[in-house]
Amino acid sequence: MEGHETTTKECAAGKHGSQEMDQTVLMSGKPLHRFIQREPRSLGIVILIFGCAELLMGIHLAGQNLQTSYELYTPFWEGLLFLICGSLSIYTELHPSKKMVTVCLAMYVVTTFGIIVAVGHRIHNFSSYSYIKYRYWEDDDEYYSYLVDQVICIEAILCTSSLCVSLLLIFLCAISRLALKSTRTQVILQHIPAPQSEATSN
Repeated sequence: MEGHETTTKECAAGKHGSQEMDQTVLMSGKPLHRFIQREPRSLGIVILIFGCAELLMGIHLAGQNLQTSYELYTPFWEGLLFLICGSLSIYTELHPSKKMVTVCLAMYVVTTFGIIVAVGHRIHNFSSYSYIKYRYWEDDDEYYSYLVDQVICIEAILCTSSLCVSLLLIFLCAISRLALKSTRTQVILQHIPAPQSEATSN
C-alpha cells in the first residue's frame, strides 16, 4: 500500500510539473510575451529620463531672449510625450495585453513624428545662431556671445537626445508591431507515457 501511494504521489507531481512546463512553453510562444522579452520597461525608464531632461532644459530656455525651440513649446510637449511613452512601456510590461500594446504603438508613432518636427525646428534655429553670434562678435559683446554659445549647446544636446529616443521608439514600434501581427495562441501536443506501476505481492 505504501509503495502504491508513493507511486501515485510521484505521478501526480510529475503531471503537475509537466503542466507547468507546458504552460511556460505556451506563454513564451505568444507574440505578446515576445514583446515583453525585449524588456520595454528598461527602455521606458531610459525614455522617462530623456523626458525629464527635456522638461528641465525647457525651463532654462524659457528665460532666454534668443530664438529657441521654446517658441513652439517644443521642450514641454516633447518631454511630455517622452514621459507618456516611457510610462506606457513600463505599465505594458507589468500588465501585458493586446490593447495596451496597441496604445503603446500609437504613442510611439505619434512621438516619432513629434521628434521629426522638433529636430527640423531646431535645425532651422541653428542656421540663425551663426548670424546672431557673428553680430555680437562684431560688437565685441562677450556676454551675449557666451549666451548664444550656451543656447547652442543646450539645443544641440536636446536635438541629440531626441534622435537617441527616436531610435528607441523605432525599435519599440517594430517589436510591438510584430507582437500585434499575430496573437493566436500556439497549441503544443506533448505525448506523456503512462507511468509503469509495479505489482506488489503480499
